[in-house]
Amino acid sequence: MAEAEGGATKVDLSLEEYDGDGGVPHGPQIKFRTHFVNTVHDVMTHLGWTQVHDDSWDVHWADVGWVRDSFNPRQMKTTAKVCHFPTHFELTRKDYMAKNLKRHKRKLEKESGKEVAARCNFMPQTYWLPHDYPMFVQEFKRVPNTVWIMKPVGSAQGKGIFLISKLSEVMEFKKDTRFQPDASSKDDGPKAYIVQRYISNPYLIGGKKFDLRLYVLVTSYNPLVYWVYREGFARFSGYPFSMEDISNTKVHLTNVAVQKKAKDYDKSKGCKWLMTQVTRYLVTKHGEEAVNRLLMRMNDVFLVSLEAVQPSMFSDKHCFELYGYDIMIDTDLQPWLIEVNASPSLTADTPSDYRLKYGMLEDMFTVLNIDDRRVGDEERVGGFDLVWNNGPIFRTNPVTQEREEELNVNLGGTMVDRKDNLHAIHKRLQDEQQKKIKN
Repeated sequence: MAEAEGGATKVDLSLEEYDGDGGVPHGPQIKFRTHFVNTVHDVMTHLGWTQVHDDSWDVHWADVGWVRDSFNPRQMKTTAKVCHFPTHFELTRKDYMAKNLKRHKRKLEKESGKEVAARCNFMPQTYWLPHDYPMFVQEFKRVPNTVWIMKPVGSAQGKGIFLISKLSEVMEFKKDTRFQPDASSKDDGPKAYIVQRYISNPYLIGGKKFDLRLYVLVTSYNPLVYWVYREGFARFSGYPFSMEDISNTKVHLTNVAVQKKAKDYDKSKGCKWLMTQVTRYLVTKHGEEAVNRLLMRMNDVFLVSLEAVQPSMFSDKHCFELYGYDIMIDTDLQPWLIEVNASPSLTADTPSDYRLKYGMLEDMFTVLNIDDRRVGDEERVGGFDLVWNNGPIFRTNPVTQEREEELNVNLGGTMVDRKDNLHAIHKRLQDEQQKKIKN
């Protein structure tokens, strides 16, 4: 799913206040193209890159529509980069993602057994309507008194989402024109819905429901290479959670676009916590070991979902993708994948939001190494950790420099030394360049 981006929200934080790269010298002159006016534009401008409106670009921060209609690698520079894979929808459309996960689960079960296939059980039970309607009705009758949530397959910001507890509500919905394919639409497919078993036992903080927005950078699908950003944020409902009124979207949906419509919404504070705050809170309540297990399960969500779409993904050397994963935690500290966004919102609504997104984007461009800012074999770049490079990347012990048994996942980990890490990367690059000159 691609999240809608409006004009840039004015945040009381100038680029001079937030020196994102800490003074790391910029690389060669890079040309970028984008029609977005948000944090990504700020970052590329601050890196010293030049905006162009023709096809001479080195980096194109495009929308998914441009990639669908105009992507042609034969007409691109060898080193040019564009921010989407052409078949991104295999992961980011809710119905396609469900289809790919089900197929991957069947494959794992056939090859390795049910225990291994259970790794795919992180998505709530899902049916695609109208295609799966008979199966959904059968399951609905099998487990009465269950609440289900209906979502348009290609919309964003909570639009068109509602909860149901009676089959008659689905029958009424079937008569709705929204359920019918729109032949004139340029969306990825017909305007269908998915229906999922609603997570009725979400983990609550302060009595309120939340979900997590986490960032995964995929630089290749063949072989699979992905990085996970340490920071993210929790989006809270502004109202205490209750299953008594399932019609109140402000209780059940955490999308900012939904919450900001509430009368008492405070725009200056927003409704978010940083991932580091959430992690600290969970550790105080459940201990470090339990939280580490949760974080590793979250990475398993990333890995298995990416592996599930890998056979269907057109991987081109010009493409990368910054995905916004939306994950919910239940009372058993079990993570559930809600959806994956192809174009997560990069418009900031608070100074904290701006710092997070600015730093993440700057680190992302350093990972991509478009302007020669690193040697190329680093496993940490700012807030990004390399987790998979055609196989697992395990943590390195900072004292012994030996590999540990845990994956290199540091969700909610420290960001205090981010600038030091970026400077060390640049210093190492300078040293390597000096060696080449002497030789």
